[in-house]
Amino acid sequence: MSPHSVAIVLHILSAVLWVGGMFFAHQILRPVAVQQFEPPRRLKLWAGVFKRFFPWVWVCITLLPLSGYWLVFRLFGGMNAVGLHIHIMQGLGWLMILLYLHLYFAPFRRLKEAVITEQWPEAGKQLNRIRRIVGINLLLGVLVIAVAAGGRFA
Repeated sequence: MSPHSVAIVLHILSAVLWVGGMFFAHQILRPVAVQQFEPPRRLKLWAGVFKRFFPWVWVCITLLPLSGYWLVFRLFGGMNAVGLHIHIMQGLGWLMILLYLHLYFAPFRRLKEAVITEQWPEAGKQLNRIRRIVGINLLLGVLVIAVAAGGRFA
């Protein structure tokens, strides 16, 4: 496989894993968890889910810019040579990364502490903040995918 192929595969897989994971968590797991578990159990579940999902997000948010810029500069000839869709994808991608960094270092950190100390109202408050940020990032991620898939044909 060529280096270009490796870069595009890593880029697409990273986007699919991150956005797909958010879709699953937000649209599938969350409603079921609300239905089936009382708050303490549900909050422990989410702390565990995030603990397993977030290392993958770190890999994705590292590979996405690395592979993306590699493709832009090595395959497409630089930022001046790419279409508007690449610039939109880049801008929205950085916004998503910044939102994730805030989520990880603020509400997620507070959620973990609240679950450990069994402060359930505080844990619920932090989980709600995480839910909102994930919802925004999910919408942005779907938009990025739409721009990436159709942008060069616009």
